[in-house]
Amino acid sequence: MRLSERDEQVIWHPFTRQKNRLPVIPIVKGEGSLLFDENGDQYVDAISSWWVNLHGHAHPYIAEKIYRQALQLEQVIFAGFTHEPAVGLAERLLPLLPGNFTRIFYSDNGSTATEVALKMAIQYWWNREEKQRKKIVAFRNSYHGDTFGAMSVSDRSVFTMAFHDLLFEVIFIDTPTSENISELKKTVLQHTAETAAFIYEPLVQGAGGIKMYEAALLNELLNTIKSEGILCIADEVMTGFGRTGKLFASEYMQEKPDIICLSKGLTGGTMALGVTACTNRIYEAYVNDDQYKTFFHGHSFTANPLACTAALASLDLLQKDSCSEQIQWISAENKKFLEKLRAGKWNIKNLRTLGTILAFELATGKDEYLNTVSAVFTKKALHSGVYLRPLGNTVYLMPPYCVTKNELEKIYRCIEEVMELLNKELA
Repeated sequence: MRLSERDEQVIWHPFTRQKNRLPVIPIVKGEGSLLFDENGDQYVDAISSWWVNLHGHAHPYIAEKIYRQALQLEQVIFAGFTHEPAVGLAERLLPLLPGNFTRIFYSDNGSTATEVALKMAIQYWWNREEKQRKKIVAFRNSYHGDTFGAMSVSDRSVFTMAFHDLLFEVIFIDTPTSENISELKKTVLQHTAETAAFIYEPLVQGAGGIKMYEAALLNELLNTIKSEGILCIADEVMTGFGRTGKLFASEYMQEKPDIICLSKGLTGGTMALGVTACTNRIYEAYVNDDQYKTFFHGHSFTANPLACTAALASLDLLQKDSCSEQIQWISAENKKFLEKLRAGKWNIKNLRTLGTILAFELATGKDEYLNTVSAVFTKKALHSGVYLRPLGNTVYLMPPYCVTKNELEKIYRCIEEVMELLNKELA
C-alpha cells in the first residue's frame, strides 16, 4: 500500500476538509529549497513549508548540531533545571531583538508564544492591583494562533467560527490608514482605563491574507498606545528572522514592543519552539514576595535542548553575510517581478511586496479563505514542480533564503503559467 493510501486510513491533516479530500503528496526527502516525493518528483518549496524554513530542508549544519546535542541531553524539566542551549539562545537573542528586552520565556509554537504573551500582559496588571485592566486591543483581519486566547484576539473568521461564543471580548480596530488613524487613536484612548495590551502583527497580517500596511502609521498608533501605558505585543511569529527584509519587522518602527512573540523561523524550520520575550518593566511585576503573583505557566517541552540547539544553529547561519545578501537579493527580485506582474494583463489585484514576501489576489470569486481557486492554483503549480498554497484567492510566495536564481525564476514562471491557464479556463 502506498504511503498516501496508508495516510488516508489513519491521519487527520490540519486545515483540510475531510470529505472528498484530495490525496496527500508523500514527501520522502528535502534538500535546500526542494522537496522530493516517493516517485522522485521534486517541488520548489515556494512558501518555506508554512513560512518556517529559512535555510533549506535537511540543512547539514543544523542537523549535525542537533545530533551532537541529542547524544548529550535531549530533554529535561525546565522548572528547577537549566541547560546551556536555553541560556545560550537567550543570551544570543536578547541583543538582537528590537527593543529593551531582558527576559526570554520559552514555549513550543507560535500559538503558545502569543498565549504566553496575553497571560503575561493581563497578569502584569493583576499583579499591580489594577485588575480592571484586562481588555485586549487587536486588529481586524488578524490571526494569532489556534489556542483559545490566541483565537480570541484573532479576527472572527472561518478559523474561529465554531467557538465564537466561547472567546473573550476584544476591542477590534482596523489597521491604520491615513484616513482612519485619528479615529483609531480616539478609540484606543476611550478604552485606556480597561485595556491591558495591544497585540499586532507588524506590517504584514499573515494567515489573514498577507495584508500589508505602512510602518509610519503603525508607529503613530503605537506612540499613542504606549503613551497611555498600554502594553504592546508584537506577534513576529511570521515576520521575524528576516522575512520583511530586516531581522524583525518591528525595526521599521521607532516605537518598540514591550513583548515580542517568535516561532516558525526561530529554529530554521527544523523543530517546534516558541519564544515570548519581555522588557524589565513587565518582568519586575512578577518579582514579588506574594507567591500568588507567580506566573503559573509552562509546557512539558519548555526550552527543549534539541530545539534550542537548532535555533542557535539557525542564528549562526542567519547572521552570515551571505544570508543577508540572499535576503536582499530575493527582496530585489520580488520587486522586479511585481512590476512585471503589474505591467501584464493578468486578472489580479492588490499587488504588494515586503522583503522576501510577495502577494496578490486573484480577481476570481470572493476575497476569502474558502475561495476554491486556492486548490486549483496549488494543483496546477504542483504539475509545474512548484509548491504554492494560496490563502483562498491570495497567492503569495515566501521562499527559503537558500533559493537559487533558477529556482526563483521557476517560481515566477510557474505563477505566470498558472494564471494564464486560469484566465483561459475562466474566460
